[in-house]
Amino acid sequence: MNKSGSGGSTAAVMIQGTGSNVGKSLIVAGLCRLFSNRGLAVRPFKPQNMSNNAAVTADGGEIGRAQALQAMGCRVPLSVHMNPVLLKPETDTGAQVIVQGKRFGTMRAREYGRQKETLLPKVLESFSKTELESDLVIVEGAGSPAEINLRAGDIANMGFAEAADLPVVLCADIDRGGVIASVVGTHAVLEAQERDRIKAYFINRFRGDPSLFEDGMREISSRTHWQGLGVVPWFADAGKLPAEDALGLEDGFGSGGLKIVVPVISRIANFDDLDPLRLEPGVTLELVQPGDPLPGDADIVLLPGSKSTIGDLEFFRKQGWDTDLKAHHRRGGHILGVCGGYQMLGKTIADPIGIEGSPGLVEGLGYLNVETVLTPEKSTVYAEGEHIGSGAGFSGYEIHIGRTSGPDCERPMMRLRDGHTDGAISEEGLVSGTYVHGLFTSDGFRSAYLRSFGASSTLAYDKSIDRVLDDLAAHLEIVLDTEAFLKIAKAR
Repeated sequence: MNKSGSGGSTAAVMIQGTGSNVGKSLIVAGLCRLFSNRGLAVRPFKPQNMSNNAAVTADGGEIGRAQALQAMGCRVPLSVHMNPVLLKPETDTGAQVIVQGKRFGTMRAREYGRQKETLLPKVLESFSKTELESDLVIVEGAGSPAEINLRAGDIANMGFAEAADLPVVLCADIDRGGVIASVVGTHAVLEAQERDRIKAYFINRFRGDPSLFEDGMREISSRTHWQGLGVVPWFADAGKLPAEDALGLEDGFGSGGLKIVVPVISRIANFDDLDPLRLEPGVTLELVQPGDPLPGDADIVLLPGSKSTIGDLEFFRKQGWDTDLKAHHRRGGHILGVCGGYQMLGKTIADPIGIEGSPGLVEGLGYLNVETVLTPEKSTVYAEGEHIGSGAGFSGYEIHIGRTSGPDCERPMMRLRDGHTDGAISEEGLVSGTYVHGLFTSDGFRSAYLRSFGASSTLAYDKSIDRVLDDLAAHLEIVLDTEAFLKIAKAR
């Protein structure tokens, strides 16, 4: 292996899925921690990801939040080369394209379909750089190789596996039902050379006694001639790890005395702000789905980040949430806006060059005496400093377009390490906003913020995530044939 000095190539293997959301990201995170615990230099890699939940690297680049969790599994810093192509949906048919951490452009789906093959050299360049610092690279596919209608120019699954000459292990989700058909069906629709590239498979999210599926494993292996690596039982603590996309935002969490309510807007982004609050025993975090009213007993309404602030402001009003928010404020309830939510709370949002659609000026919700102008320059920076109200330290990141200014910015929320300030607080003190994401992952800030509302914090967030990753690694060590997995990776 590359780091061991044996002179051979770096071991690498790609985990593809029979479909989207079969648990690939979580399995990769667990395997990263498992092999890291064995002393290997492990790195995650995902050639193409689609998510509005991005993480910011130390040099100001963007990668998918799932790869950030996987890097934590490896105990290594984030790198833009772990996820060289990131698609961030802005509309139902178009997305912002991030290449090696930086904005490449905004494209509609058909245009990206024509362009994606041209990105393969950048993807392979990032993979080569990732290999150089690794004993083992665990690559995650996107969606499924069975989506053969997307095969032309593919850089996410078999197209990348062939270009990098990687063996593939297939992940299938039994909790969805029809798992035998999903694996055997994938085998049936692939080309012969692609079927040969898949060396093994495993079954994920089994509830009950895994031995009950032994006949199913034999049937799949008989029909595909792929090696079965095992059956992974349901991992109950998966919900304690950060969710990659909005599909993980369907439920409320906790039963504590402090009630924080979050309207789930249509282009919600960087909602990792919510992850630590989900785990706080003193907090009830309620996620309000479109069509449902904001509850009248909320202590705090948190407006989250958005990939399309003006569009989501319109969406917010269509749900009648603007009326609910007015009643909440009139009752003396507190409001916190983060990034796009902060922009919505101001008096106006100007889009003079049409970044989010037609050029124009829209009226904000008006709770903060600030105005925002959307600009093409994008701020993606790591942020550290202190919360002015409590003096508590924080670390987080900014990832936004636009500049916000106005009288309420004279009462900022945060003082950054470089001396600048961030955010705004209303004159009566009930409404505040900030551009800094990830604030609540800082135990000191989160504890001080919750304490100001009479709630205590007992959570050490990073340590809790680290502990779950170790538990996940131990879980996989027991149920998967990890030696066979490593042998496949070394034999590339």
